[in-house]
Amino acid sequence: MFIGRERELASLNRLYSSNKFEFAVIYGRRRVGKTALITQFIKDKRAIYFMGVESNAKQNLENFSKNILEFGTGIPVETTFVSFQSALEYVFKLAENERLILVIDEYPYVARSSDSLASTLQLLIDKYKDSSKLMLILCGSSMSYMEDHVLSYKAPLYGRRTAQMKILPFDFADTCRCFKNFSDEDKALIYGIVGGTPQYLLQMDDKLSVEDNIKNTFFNPTSSLFEEPENLLKQEVREPTLYNAIITAIATGASRMAEISTKVGESTSACTAYLKNLIALGLVQKETSYGEKESRKSIYTIDDNMFRFWYRFVPENYSIIGRGAADLAYRRIEPHLSDYMGKVFEEICKQYLWSLLLAGKSPVEFRELGRWWGTNPATRKQTEIDIMGEQDKNTVLFGECKWTNEKVDAGVLETLVRRSQMFRYGTIWLYLFAKNGFTKGCVDAADKMGNVKLVAYRDILHLSQMKQMKPAGLRTV
Repeated sequence: MFIGRERELASLNRLYSSNKFEFAVIYGRRRVGKTALITQFIKDKRAIYFMGVESNAKQNLENFSKNILEFGTGIPVETTFVSFQSALEYVFKLAENERLILVIDEYPYVARSSDSLASTLQLLIDKYKDSSKLMLILCGSSMSYMEDHVLSYKAPLYGRRTAQMKILPFDFADTCRCFKNFSDEDKALIYGIVGGTPQYLLQMDDKLSVEDNIKNTFFNPTSSLFEEPENLLKQEVREPTLYNAIITAIATGASRMAEISTKVGESTSACTAYLKNLIALGLVQKETSYGEKESRKSIYTIDDNMFRFWYRFVPENYSIIGRGAADLAYRRIEPHLSDYMGKVFEEICKQYLWSLLLAGKSPVEFRELGRWWGTNPATRKQTEIDIMGEQDKNTVLFGECKWTNEKVDAGVLETLVRRSQMFRYGTIWLYLFAKNGFTKGCVDAADKMGNVKLVAYRDILHLSQMKQMKPAGLRTV
């Protein structure tokens, strides 16, 4: 089943409709659905699809030749082009008379095996771009390679592309579209556990409970998800052991550079370099208090839900999981799931606010959203605001998110009001988000104030369902 990716498909179809030479670069982390997107796009079009393999140039050229010749004849041909240049030139000439798509998937594997490939592509693009109707797509999972050797201004192909797409995991709304049988609460839990990466979502069975899904995957030594984070690191970085230690340190409470450095036992300069790579991979996020420039107050958090869940709960239960005691492991983590979901719910609420803004329904036209933390001058204590979004120096919104079974009462609203008074804005909107709604006292207080929006989790789901009802575009799993 293919779901979502409407914008990406629309962009690719616009390029295709130009009927002139186009060169699109598609990249993103492994498992995120790049190949599924491309497959959906080319399924009803004239296309040559070639996936590179982690081998030598000879093997890749043989495979590439086979794909090209099978496209032309429809039958396997035991002929190999003498070089990548002759093979590519053949394709460019084919496309002089018809619209044709050439996809080179896992391009980094091919380019690493043939040092001259990028320069050859540069040469042929410059030679044929005005006469060929080829739509060239280069796709890769190695984020660093695609950014440094394809998109960078120092790369031979710089300036030739007509489009690029960084494919990201699904948001919460699209994740919900994958499951028909989970309860509303379970959809949030599943998003918190595996995030929006399509390949991970496929491991979840909505005919089972969340508990059974966790036991069958994260707490099952034979499951692909059990070793997925460590395997992915081995594929992406040279020293997975140290990267593993850094992610573990963040998952277990170290958020500032000094804390991470101490836990890992490495200098801050060394940790800075490794964290930069983890940020580029989309696994770690560097956060600064809203409205402040980068400073020593910056903190690091795990940006991928599956990694965050895995590193928070799996390593500490390795021994009992290895002995097949999945039930015991789950009993150990269950009391901590609600607290774990707090940050996940904050992200879901931010996505809701972005949806409102894009739909023209937000009272504050903010430019970005983030968390604020610092010292409250009135109490001289550290305090935090879950969500802050500024339209200009006069207009702002503040949000508080509560993933608790109890209804949110007026006291929570009063606290948010006091925290908002630390700032000098003429127009302030307050958003309270709650898993299970609000007490009558909170509703009455919000109505009286007039600048408060109370949003229950069911309201967020309703907006997500409205998004799902939009026609076209299915998606990529």
